[in-house]
Order: sequence, then structure tokens, then C-alpha cells
Amino acid sequence: TFVIVFYPKDGTSPVQERQMTTQEGGNVGVCAVEGNFDDAQSGVKRLFSDPAFRAETARRGYALSAANSINVGRLVPQIAYYVHAYAEMVRRAEVKPGSPVNFCVPTGNFGNILAGLYAWKMGLPVGRLICASNRNRILTDVLTTGRYSLDRDFYLTPSPSMDILISSNFERAIHLMGGNDPSLTLGLMENLRENKSFLLPDHVMSNFRQHFSAYSCDDEETLSEIYKSHRATGKLFDPHTAVAQKCLRDYQRDTGDDTPSVVLATADPFKFPETMLRALGKDAAPGADSLRALSEASGHPVSERLEAVMRRPVRFEGSVRPEAMAETALSFLM
Repeated sequence: TFVIVFYPKDGTSPVQERQMTTQEGGNVGVCAVEGNFDDAQSGVKRLFSDPAFRAETARRGYALSAANSINVGRLVPQIAYYVHAYAEMVRRAEVKPGSPVNFCVPTGNFGNILAGLYAWKMGLPVGRLICASNRNRILTDVLTTGRYSLDRDFYLTPSPSMDILISSNFERAIHLMGGNDPSLTLGLMENLRENKSFLLPDHVMSNFRQHFSAYSCDDEETLSEIYKSHRATGKLFDPHTAVAQKCLRDYQRDTGDDTPSVVLATADPFKFPETMLRALGKDAAPGADSLRALSEASGHPVSERLEAVMRRPVRFEGSVRPEAMAETALSFLM
């Protein structure tokens, strides 16, 4: 087995980047892709659909598989989050068995929230799935208007894992909400590729509205949520979780829905120390100093794992254009 990691040069925090570029395994290759998440993910999809690339990797003894949510296998264990959270609420007597629970999920690639939809279809008593987007609110727009359009500005935000316009797993959601009609799904996705937009048919949009609500949170609201939550509770929410916290409150304010609700937390806040320090009103610090500064400002310890990452030497440097990803991948598989 050989693991190749492509990550968007413009789509990670410095700590996240260092987690990848300092990997020590002899069977690992890491390379930055010049561009954002969409550029990197689209490049990986092109590799999987390239017969010549597949043939060459097979000749070298490798079969291709993806580890992010391009692979539906990634979604299967995520279903367990929802079942576990529901079981915990029952155990704590916060809900009666069979009573509904809402889940608010920060998402850009629609994978984690799609796992919640699968859990619902499997019988979990889910009330609403609340899609929480950042300033790149393409999912909020499609779930409220039915139109998916790539003709928009793209923003780098404090929640980089949600800085996505081409959401892979929304295609899977369309397939399910469209009655598992492959021709419908294919037609909509071809429109997206050719015309940069599509409009969901009324019956598909009706099915989405039965299951989903959608809200978004801008950059300043994200930072404010981090600050207010820490000040009020002492808890430190990463920028993605903060987006969901704010969106859940907005949903409850607008609807009056008092159904017990769960926010899915997504990341260690210390992966984003510069953003977290800014949210807490503190000056950022370089490198490992930012982790220590955030620990002092928040009263939370830095994990030994992240401290170890910052001590490791950088092993993989440089970046490539998306069109050079195949050549780069093959260079790792010598």
C-alpha cells in the first residue's frame, strides 16, 4: 500500500499543512496543489477517470482507492456519530427513545451531513438536518432556492475545510432525493459541468425540504461565536464548529423549533491557532509559538500529538499545478 496525499495549497491552516508535510512513513507521498479544495478534488477525480493513469498504476501493481468522502466508504463510519449521539441523549434521559433529535452539521463537501441522512433512512429518529455553511454558502443557497450555481465569488474563510463550491456528496444526495433515478442525477451534473449551474426539479426540492434546513455564517460571525462561547462557557470551538453553533441558533430563532439538538464538532481548535487567537482578541504568533499562545489565552492544553507535529522536520515541499498531478503521483510510485 502506498498513500499519496494531495492537499490544496490555499485551503489549509499552517498546522494542518504541517501535519501532512512532516509525515514520516516510507510509503507516503505528499504534495500541495496550487489552488483551492475544488482544484485539488477535481484533479483527483480526473486521475480516477483517466484510463491511461489507471492502467499505468495497475502496471506498477497498485489499485486506486480514495480516502476522503469521494469514497462512499468514508460515510459509513460517520453514520455511527449520529447513532452514538442519539444513544447518549437517551442514556442521559435528554430524550425518550423514539423521540426526534435535530442535528446541525458544518459542511462543505456534504459528506458528514449525508451520513446523517443515511442514518435517518436507516431508522434513526432524526428531526431536521441543519446544513451549516460559511461565507461560501453554495449549499445554503441550493437548499433554499433549488439552484446550484458556480457563477459566484470564492472566499478563503476562517473555516477552510468548508471553502468548497463543488460539493461531491451533494450529487449522492440528489440521487437519493430524486428517487434513485440515475438519468436525473446525470443530467443535473452534466448541466453543472457544461453550464456551471442546475435547477433542482420541484419533486426533488420538495424531498430536500422534508429533511433539510440550511443557514450560513459569515467570517465575523464565526469569530464572534468563538469568542462568546469561550467567554460564556470556557469551551473552545474550532471555526467550523462555531459556524454550526451560530447556524443552529439562527434556525431555532426563526422556526421556534425546540426539538433537542446536537451540533457535530469537527476539529481540534489548535489546528487553527492564528484564527482562534484573532477570535479571542489576541495577537497571532509564528509556528509552534501560536499553539502556546492559544493555550495561554484559552486555558486549554495543547495536545502532545500536535506539539510533536510542530517539532518534526518538513519532509515534503513544493507544489504542482492541477494538470501535473498525474505525473507527480506516478513519481511517488517509482
